[in-house]
Amino acid sequence: MAKSDQRIGHDPVQLMARIMSYLPVILLKSGTAWLSFKRQAKKGGKTFQKELIKQGLDKEMAMQFTKDYTSSSNLVKILLNRF
Repeated sequence: MAKSDQRIGHDPVQLMARIMSYLPVILLKSGTAWLSFKRQAKKGGKTFQKELIKQGLDKEMAMQFTKDYTSSSNLVKILLNRF
């Protein structure tokens, strides 16, 4: 088969080069999404703790509940526990 007959999608080297060219964009977007998620989880945890204290729960117990509440948003821990 002549080289001109091959399409880009069938050449493994060109396919890998194409994937690698998109890698920085994918990493940047996923990193931004991860940081946004962490910021929202932290903000939610603070609000959760303030509301618990406001409702009359002592500070130590509120901190423990908040720790349990926010632990579910730790993506690294979740991913490491899966493997």
